[in-house]
Amino acid sequence: MAKKVKEDFTADFFPALADLEKATKISKEVMLEALESGLVSAYKKEFGESRTIAVRLNEEKGTIKVYAHRLIVEEVEDEASQISLEDALEIKENAQVGEVIVEDITPKDFSRIAAQTARQVVMQRLNDAKKEYILNEMNEKQGEIVGAIVRRKEGNNVYVEISGTQMEGVMMQVDQVPTETYNLNDMIKVYVKKIRETLKGAQVIVSRSAAGFVRRLFELEVPEIKAGLVKIAGCVREAGFRTKIAVYSEDPNVDAVGACIGNKGIRVNEVVQELGGEKIDVVEYCADPIEYIARALSPAQVLMVSINEEEKHARVIVSDEKLSLAIGRNGQNARLAAKLTGWKIDVKPASTLKTEEENA
Repeated sequence: MAKKVKEDFTADFFPALADLEKATKISKEVMLEALESGLVSAYKKEFGESRTIAVRLNEEKGTIKVYAHRLIVEEVEDEASQISLEDALEIKENAQVGEVIVEDITPKDFSRIAAQTARQVVMQRLNDAKKEYILNEMNEKQGEIVGAIVRRKEGNNVYVEISGTQMEGVMMQVDQVPTETYNLNDMIKVYVKKIRETLKGAQVIVSRSAAGFVRRLFELEVPEIKAGLVKIAGCVREAGFRTKIAVYSEDPNVDAVGACIGNKGIRVNEVVQELGGEKIDVVEYCADPIEYIARALSPAQVLMVSINEEEKHARVIVSDEKLSLAIGRNGQNARLAAKLTGWKIDVKPASTLKTEEENA
């Protein structure tokens, strides 16, 4: 009966090998290596073997062979790794000291316990190999946008299943958009921020609030960015409320801002729709900090910009009626403009400048 288990084990494995390779995208060589390693563990456990052994599978014949390797020596000090010349000559007629003799120790029957043990080890190795393959695939997707399904919520974290893989992604509170609600089984797009190692293994950190999410959406939506005709100089965001993105082109015939907005706003509106109505300011980057700061405060019109290069501080004058627009709700517009340009920005109304001049 035990012999039948062995035959069934190999008969089941080899025909399924090609199917497993297609389904798991793991090469046949990796699976054979896992199977051989599993059978070594099973053999040693079943027969209490201490010698160095190897298991070889013959796919064509559908057979399993177990071999012991020992070094031929004049005086045996370690029976697990050495064999005397006298004993070696019984196995091989022309054996010589210094050779490694290979002995076929394949048992007449491979017990059911051994086969089950082998299955367990092999499946674990295959799962590990598959996880490694998926992890490598996810590393390649770092900085990319992928589809995902919301699977569960734990505390403030949302856990998603990344489409096309068995990898789980975690979206922490900082990576969630405060104006969005995530329900179980919702299909969403997420940005792969990074892969981090934890005690439980690799974990994929995903986000919908990262500025990189918006940057990547524009890269996917605007062909000129993909072609390298338009480049993104910077992107800052307060998720759910407003994003500022600076673009430029080295080709004078290309309108960088127009390319990102699209005909009748079709391109930028696609991004806005994905972001649930979040406002997006597309501004043209400029190497001149005065001009760049003025543009960054869009949609407000700036009257004057003065800068202190040592302190990297800018003083901006706008008309009194445009002051609230330039500063934005809770200072959001001015704050994002400062992040985008890298300058401290102090927005003042024109009446202040007039008062200062009169006092002077």
